[in-house]
Amino acid sequence: MFNSTKVMTERTGDSDAELVAACLGGDREAFARIVERYQRLLCSLAYATTGSISESEDLAQEAFVTAWQQLGKLREPEKLKPWLCTILRHRVGRALRRDRKNPARQAGELIVEAAPASDEPCTTHQAMKREEESLLWQALEGVPERYREPLVLYYREERSVSHVAEALDLTESAVKQRLVRGRKMLKERMLAFVEGALQQSAPGPVFTAGVVAAIATLGTPAKAAVVGASGAAASKAGVTTAKTAWFAWLVAFTATISGAISTLFAVRAGLDQSRTRNERRYTIVVASVVFGSFVLLVLAMLGLKWAALHWTQQQVLLAWLSQVLVLAFAIGWPVLFARLLRGSRELRRAERLRQPEAFRDARDQIGSSAGEYRSRLKLLGVPLLHFRFALPEPDSPPVVGWIAGGDRAIGILFAWGGLAVAPVSVGGIAIGVFSLGAVSFGLLSLGSIAFGILALGAMGIGINAFGSLSAMAWNAAAGGGFNLAGTYAVGPIALAAHANDEAARNYFASPHTDLYLMTFFIVVIVMTLVPVILYARAVRRRLGRSG
Repeated sequence: MFNSTKVMTERTGDSDAELVAACLGGDREAFARIVERYQRLLCSLAYATTGSISESEDLAQEAFVTAWQQLGKLREPEKLKPWLCTILRHRVGRALRRDRKNPARQAGELIVEAAPASDEPCTTHQAMKREEESLLWQALEGVPERYREPLVLYYREERSVSHVAEALDLTESAVKQRLVRGRKMLKERMLAFVEGALQQSAPGPVFTAGVVAAIATLGTPAKAAVVGASGAAASKAGVTTAKTAWFAWLVAFTATISGAISTLFAVRAGLDQSRTRNERRYTIVVASVVFGSFVLLVLAMLGLKWAALHWTQQQVLLAWLSQVLVLAFAIGWPVLFARLLRGSRELRRAERLRQPEAFRDARDQIGSSAGEYRSRLKLLGVPLLHFRFALPEPDSPPVVGWIAGGDRAIGILFAWGGLAVAPVSVGGIAIGVFSLGAVSFGLLSLGSIAFGILALGAMGIGINAFGSLSAMAWNAAAGGGFNLAGTYAVGPIALAAHANDEAARNYFASPHTDLYLMTFFIVVIVMTLVPVILYARAVRRRLGRSG
């Protein structure tokens, strides 16, 4: 017969690795010690998600039984705790997908079948009234999971901050901060009841006995020669929905490809516009700085993401650091870009004085029809079409038209260029109602860095934001990297009142996602590639030199 007291006294000092080794040798008492060591953690994590004491203990027992059966697949025995948590979260996820009902309505009593006799009067959840358990969950349900898990663990771990920090791989200061915020979110009239109820609901020796009884008829776990896929990867994959993750990488891929192609055509146009070796060199430098700076930003964001996923206790700090980096770049890059454009104009003035023979052709004269096109047809005194094809002179004003294009373009309807301002704008820096650019500002904004009511891109900032690398929003943020929002956030690193929980996933769920993906893809391709290709062809036709 199983004797939990004997196991406790004999194996108190054993490490996880030693206990795993003993289990692989068929020692069930060693596994009982593992259950004893981590039952509070697993039950508490399951309860923090399901809201049902009975269901959480059922899920935790199932996780332990699965762990016994698959123990031979554990490649690093010293990482037993995170491996157990991964198994548990997988089972909890399956349970939630199977039953979407309110967890509080499913609260019930746990009947442990085949458990050995015990002098313990009864398990706590059998003594608690169903109304009390429902009331307990109603109080906790309003607390985000980020704060709910430490809160549940704290009162089940005899109010030990150090135990909670160790269980969740957090620093003690982080645990204290989350406990403070978690308590504030609980209604004061419920706080005393919740504290007492959680203390009473912690699993005891009967739970351990139930797990040991469940594995009694199972064989010794086999030592697998080939280890399967990591459970941690499966856990991370469940953070976002498949379509959300696909959308994130589609945005990144589309932005990268269209950006690279646009840069190549812009370089070609710049070389055709150049008339001296210095201007050609400057064209290459500008393209390298513009494209290279974004590559460095992407690499820095990927590095911060990697660090946040590996050092989870620093996730909040790294998340905010990523946003500081994005904002600093969003402010600094337009300033740099404007200086590069101004430098191009100043270089043209200097080269005209230094090498006048390079500009003797009629099409290279200031104000030539080859270098600029302004339609005769006007509406309200503004040309219907206005484009600048030559490099601008230092005193050249912005191009203005209903449809405008050039280094600096202002359009009544549409503008394309280095700096574009219009209701529909596309450019290096784009400002408008609908804007698309390297850095874009608009009601609907798409770009490498996008600011808007709805912002989509590699990095999005707005009321609602979607970013393949980063998203920060007042209301809702989602994507494949850092996601910070006031209300809803979904992603590998998510900070919000509802972060990676059912409410957040439901908020982003849409039956029209495929249509949105296709629309987005087509819009980005058309709005970025078509104007720059047509512009490059027009520049070559008007200004390009043969040979």
